Amino acid sequence: MVSEEILRTHLQELRRGTVVVASLVALRRPDYGYALLQRLAAHGFPVDANTLYPLLRRLEEQGLLTSEWNTEQSRPRKFYRTSAEGELVLGRLLEDLAAVQSSVTGLIEGVDR
Repeated sequence: MVSEEILRTHLQELRRGTVVVASLVALRRPDYGYALLQRLAAHGFPVDANTLYPLLRRLEEQGLLTSEWNTEQSRPRKFYRTSAEGELVLGRLLEDLAAVQSSVTGLIEGVDR
C-alpha cells in the first residue's frame, strides 16, 4: 500500500506546474492575491499563501504578470494581471499541457505511436 506521504508528494509535484498555468489563466481578469487564492481553490487548485505570493512575485519579475496598487479602499491591495508576454507563455504552456494529456491518454489506452 502506498503511504499518504508518498502520494501527497507526487500530487504536489504534479500540481506545482499547473498552478502557474491556472494563475495565468485566472489573472486574465485582474485580481489581488487573497481573492486569487480563493478562486484557485474553488476551481480545484488549493494553494498555500506561502506558495502563491512568491510565485506571483516571480511571474511579475519574469514579465508574465503586471501589477498595480489600488489605494482607493481602506486597505491598499496589489492587483495582478496577465501581461501580453504572459499570454504568449500561457499559450505555449496550454499547448504542451494538451500534448501531455494526449500522450498519457494514449498510454492508458495502449495506443502505439
